[in-house]
Amino acid sequence: MRYIKLGTTGLDVSPVAIGAMSYGEPDRGHPVWSQGEQDARPLIKHALEAGINFFDTANIYSNGSSEEILGRALQDFADRDAVVIATKLRHPTRLGPNGRGLSRKVIMTEVDHSLRRLGTDYIDLYQVHRNDHSTPWEETLEALSDLVKAGKVRYLGASSMHAWEFAKALRLQRQNGWVRFVSMQDHYNLLAREEEREMHPLCLDEGVGTIIWSPLARGRLTRAWDDARSTVRSETDGAYADLLYSPAEEASNHAIVDAVGKVAAAHGVSRARIALAWLRHQPVVTAPLVGAGSILQIDDAVASLDVELTDDELRALEAPYTPRYDWQGVSDEAEMEAIRQRVPGMALA
Repeated sequence: MRYIKLGTTGLDVSPVAIGAMSYGEPDRGHPVWSQGEQDARPLIKHALEAGINFFDTANIYSNGSSEEILGRALQDFADRDAVVIATKLRHPTRLGPNGRGLSRKVIMTEVDHSLRRLGTDYIDLYQVHRNDHSTPWEETLEALSDLVKAGKVRYLGASSMHAWEFAKALRLQRQNGWVRFVSMQDHYNLLAREEEREMHPLCLDEGVGTIIWSPLARGRLTRAWDDARSTVRSETDGAYADLLYSPAEEASNHAIVDAVGKVAAAHGVSRARIALAWLRHQPVVTAPLVGAGSILQIDDAVASLDVELTDDELRALEAPYTPRYDWQGVSDEAEMEAIRQRVPGMALA
């Protein structure tokens, strides 16, 4: 494994990261597709043996069960000083007041809960899951900076939001001498490239590394078009999946999936390797988050690091893309609640 730096920091991370949203006790979150501790532990161990040192989770995933499973596995199988643990906060974790958001009170409370569940003294990368429009950025950013100064957190990161919101946060951090965001975790793949317009140029200019969620488009990029919605996750995401991959873009998406298949056939490798290799060719991408549900998927992700795409192949993969709705800034409670009402039990990635 050849490790790389996260953005302009000195932090060494593997260019493939494990997304632990799919690890959690089924009775605490997603009974259809989440994997309990017995199934998750061998996968986490195998990832470590393959050289992966970067693991991402969130306090909301399976109501904290994901953090617990990941924390116990890393305690048993890893050198804590070598691995990078990333988690997130913002979404509701309990009923009642102060159970969600990015206020100072919530931040100071949730970091301690995450530390306890993860079984560690510090979090390497603490990320805001979405922006909280009910709390001033200044309150959030100062509280996050205080966590780093207190030694509970090493680095700060953010996740999907409008580029102007992220730019404002970076400016406020610089102006006030607060610890800055070093990473942006966003939705980016061959079927979703709207972040190339504003967010990724901003990240390149600011020296911020990007961590990619849903790099394989919920499995759509791993199989032929006729089977593109056959993953359990895709079939149970309902309206959320349509928000990410609108049926209105079906012709373009079909052409992209076909192009991935042709390039994969030419290389004699899986479609997943090609889709992940394309991400690695994008200068702003630090690591895709792979929600590995099997040993094969982990090995496939690691093997993608050896796939080199030609300029012609990159053009063939990118040419069918058409502009589409950019939903990255959806963090308003009313918008989220409208989606949740249509998809009960849904948790945003």
